[in-house]
Amino acid sequence: MGVLTVGKVLRFDEVRGYGFIAPETGDEDVFMHANDLVGEKYLYQEGSVVEFFLEMGDKGPKASNIRLVHQSTSHQLPRGGLAARSAAPAAGDGEVSPADEFAQELTEALLDSVGSLTGDQIKRVRACVLELAREHGWVAS
Repeated sequence: MGVLTVGKVLRFDEVRGYGFIAPETGDEDVFMHANDLVGEKYLYQEGSVVEFFLEMGDKGPKASNIRLVHQSTSHQLPRGGLAARSAAPAAGDGEVSPADEFAQELTEALLDSVGSLTGDQIKRVRACVLELAREHGWVAS
């Protein structure tokens, strides 16, 4: 394994499965591939802070074992709850629904607070909480 490094995702194309990370050291951008992600692809978006092992690939610097670095303030709800937050436009395909935004934030919060949950457990908890939020009108579909 290479050197543990921190950086920000410059861009990541979920469909193609690759992107680039700008290391905080200011060195050359690092190639990232979906096969090296720890977690679901949709969580890795432009500006996400990640830690990874920096290795030299055939074509230059390459990241492996890429993990999101979560800031605890990122999970605080805005005043008025989720309904007060407007959906941010997604790259190239309209708007992100409040339900999708809620599901993403919930996933990140679960990963932060209970690191021992499996992916399947997180999906089941997320589905249950999302359904509850919809029933109460806390989040629209």
